[in-house]
Amino acid sequence: MARACREGLISSCSCDYKRRGPSGLDWEWGGCSDNIDFGSKFSRQFVDAAERGKDLRFTMNLHNNEAGRTHVIAGMRRQCKCHGMSGSCTVQTCWMQLPPFRAVGDGLKDRFDGASRVLVTNRGNVRRRALLKPYHPEHKPPSKKDLVYFESSPDFCIPDPSLGHGGTNGRYCNETSIGVDGCDLMCCGRGYKSEYREETNRCNCTFHWCCQVECRTCKARKLVHSCL
Repeated sequence: MARACREGLISSCSCDYKRRGPSGLDWEWGGCSDNIDFGSKFSRQFVDAAERGKDLRFTMNLHNNEAGRTHVIAGMRRQCKCHGMSGSCTVQTCWMQLPPFRAVGDGLKDRFDGASRVLVTNRGNVRRRALLKPYHPEHKPPSKKDLVYFESSPDFCIPDPSLGHGGTNGRYCNETSIGVDGCDLMCCGRGYKSEYREETNRCNCTFHWCCQVECRTCKARKLVHSCL
């Protein structure tokens, strides 16, 4: 939404000309900044509106929604355009721009990995973020940038019919990957077995005018790995 405002795609908003600070020696504020204020307001109206309960999940969701917006705002960076004879860049015009979507996602993933488990007190207004407190008393309270949760994730390594998943036994994995598809993570430390399997694929395809593709059927042995 913030970027769409800057690009003139929404009739009810425009650039954010207020988001600026003191100019530098060789640059000045100008251009068209992403309208983060409009984007944040729209997000609160659209996303937060669904949180109408008065329980811990309601409070947690509102906190995490605001933490996401705070993370995006903190990631805004100054972008500049050069002016001068023959591209000498003697003067620059600068504006504020949202970070790339990938950068936002990577940052939120880091926050997710370090999320804090919380409880909520029974006193006062449950809408207040201050009522979230650490599940473990020795931990510090979550900041407005921290993501929080109130119950641990289920163990997807083992079958749980009540949740509709069958664990990772028998799942194919990638022996060389260090990601979530790798055998070390996918198999949850139980190990894996390797075996050759015969696969049938289309091969040696040729195009005949017009318009037909003819292929042969080839068989090949492939080494596959599956979790124990």
